[in-house]
Amino acid sequence: MPSASSVKQRLRGWLATNSPPAITEAVWRDLLSRFAPVSETYLRDLLRKTGLPFDQPWAGIRQHTFEELEQSLRAMLEVYRDAAAAGDRERARYCRRQVIAAKDRARFAAKKKPEKAEMAQWMLVWLENPEVFPAWVDARKRAVSCSCCGTDTRGSPSPAGDPSPG
Repeated sequence: MPSASSVKQRLRGWLATNSPPAITEAVWRDLLSRFAPVSETYLRDLLRKTGLPFDQPWAGIRQHTFEELEQSLRAMLEVYRDAAAAGDRERARYCRRQVIAAKDRARFAAKKKPEKAEMAQWMLVWLENPEVFPAWVDARKRAVSCSCCGTDTRGSPSPAGDPSPG
């Protein structure tokens, strides 16, 4: 397996040479192949740091804040719906695997960060019935004002989990 620094260096070189405007499916697949056996998680983390736009489902689920989590899950839902409508079972399964992995990371992190338990609940709802998620999360944000996921005056979780408004 290539060392982490060599993957970073090779990725920097590739990005400098190719200058992709975004991380699309074609770019994602090329990079996975080019840097194999790099893990998807590690490659995704490196690519996120570039600031380039990142297409779903390749971007995975971001969960540093509730706002970021909601945005990621809604974007993943769009890809999931499109895949299901097109009969693309492989892509639909990939979407679900990304949410499952993020949920597992949130559950693990909940031992040190209580807000991650609420985030895991959001992902469980998405996994149980993705179509229900948008309505559920809107209702959840209106109904729940807890210290773990604070809400602003519009009922949206505040970015830093701070219960104070805006």
